Amino acid sequence: MTEQLSADDWIKQGLTALAKSGFTALKADPLAKAMGVSRGSFYWHFADLGAFHAAVLKRWREIAAEQIIADVEAGSDEPLKALLRRTFGARLELERAVRNWAAFDLATQAAVRAIDRRRLDYIESLLERRGLDAATAEARAQILYWTFLGFALSGTPVPGARLRPLLDELLRMVAS
Repeated sequence: MTEQLSADDWIKQGLTALAKSGFTALKADPLAKAMGVSRGSFYWHFADLGAFHAAVLKRWREIAAEQIIADVEAGSDEPLKALLRRTFGARLELERAVRNWAAFDLATQAAVRAIDRRRLDYIESLLERRGLDAATAEARAQILYWTFLGFALSGTPVPGARLRPLLDELLRMVAS
């Protein structure tokens, strides 16, 4: 790989390393080695490790909430059903890694709280669009989100053929 890396290249490598090896892999030397460059390239783009961590967390928030929401809204499927299929069907190594990191880092805890709130607000809005009153939507959104977190943190893959009927039942339970 060439020395002409962008900050985006480093952030992508950071997300890959985070998902694969956890937050302790988010250091200039191992990332530079994995990318075949000097760590000087890292410090060209980031003032320090803290700035890099902040950029990685910002990107995680973008891909783990905003990008998913935009895709769901742009799709032709019923939004809540599309959201369930997208999130429960995703590879969740990065979700687990960020939440593990949050146990050790205050900035990461704040990022997780912010994304949890954003996701909950979105789920509530989808439930309200389906006709549920605000209080019911809020309660069911929380239950649905806890279900997602339990699933994400369990790390147990569920084959698609088995997952689809489970998601259909979950949708029926929270949205009816």
